[in-house]
Amino acid sequence: MGDVEQEPVTARIVNAIASLDATAWDACAGGYNPFVSHAFLKTLEESGAVRPETGWAPHHLALEDAQGRLLGVAPLYLKSHSQGEYVFDYGWADAFERAGGEYYPKLLMAVPFTPVPGPRLLAPPGPDQGSVRDTLLAAAVQIARKYEISSLHVNFCSEDEWRRGGELGMLQRTGEQFHWLNRGYDTFDDFLADLASRKRKAIRKERRQALGDDLELCVLRGAEIGEAHWDAFFHFYMDTGSRKWGRPYLNREFFSLLGQAMGERIALFLVRRNGHWIAGALNLIGSDCLYGRYWGCLEEHRFLHFETCYYRAIEFAIDNGLARVEAGAQGPHKLARGYVPVHTYSAHWIRDGGFRQAVEHYLEHERQEIDQEIEILGRHAPFRQTDGDA
Repeated sequence: MGDVEQEPVTARIVNAIASLDATAWDACAGGYNPFVSHAFLKTLEESGAVRPETGWAPHHLALEDAQGRLLGVAPLYLKSHSQGEYVFDYGWADAFERAGGEYYPKLLMAVPFTPVPGPRLLAPPGPDQGSVRDTLLAAAVQIARKYEISSLHVNFCSEDEWRRGGELGMLQRTGEQFHWLNRGYDTFDDFLADLASRKRKAIRKERRQALGDDLELCVLRGAEIGEAHWDAFFHFYMDTGSRKWGRPYLNREFFSLLGQAMGERIALFLVRRNGHWIAGALNLIGSDCLYGRYWGCLEEHRFLHFETCYYRAIEFAIDNGLARVEAGAQGPHKLARGYVPVHTYSAHWIRDGGFRQAVEHYLEHERQEIDQEIEILGRHAPFRQTDGDA
């Protein structure tokens, strides 16, 4: 039997996601993760938050067959800094530049300003999915080599992509987040019943006090969200962003465009007192997960942050049959509120051999530390250990 001739494929760089068909992109993305959807990435670009002038030059990868049909895609950016990534490589950049190298520009395969795990090598489910993902990753490395770019970073990728990257010679990095997992609960009280008595009582007390100052929490979705709501939320976002990052990444237009493009995938939790909005949290709804993204407030009320961002998110997930809540980066304080530590993953290709070796040594130790921390924190999860702790 003769060899079967392989149909040629072409990988090309696309500088605006709007030039790629939305339906074809989302078919590659597979199971619904809102942050790798065509609509979300397009909103970032249309609003001007993501553009070369902000240090995020879109270089999306598109893998096509001979007929121009999209086989796979990857959100890819040429970066002139490391801001808005949440997988910190500032130390790497500083060390490389002190040694006489040029760390920037670099290539980043990720979702801008979004520390949310998910697929990065997007290929439709099927027998060819693995080979398409490998081709996308190899193409990204080839681009970095061809243009003598210092490095390629695949941030917050899936564990499977992380392993594939390692098999292809990329450096493997792990991190830590806290996620809430739905163990088949029908109500919030079912979740509380799973906790140790002391933790259960503490959460009930926090919830009572959180909305005790004539505060009302409203859950808004889709057409219920108007421009006045986005005006209010943008004030909260700017206040928090200015304190945390110095310069918030998103502009007011982004939120309006997001509401227009993905309104039914948004759960906006807004809190008001005496008819005025004073706090809020923005969540996006995936196929099996509620993703908490931004929180802000104009008034300080004890436990309001926990109620709005954590407890109400858990309640929403239970009511809507979602498997988990991912409440963003950082936060060991989430442990006492039912969120458990989990690994996050990133993969890195570094062109300079000596620098690569130094980073590889560092990552070996960092992975061990992350593993140990997750194991230790997991032992302190608030769930009942014995029947006597009911």
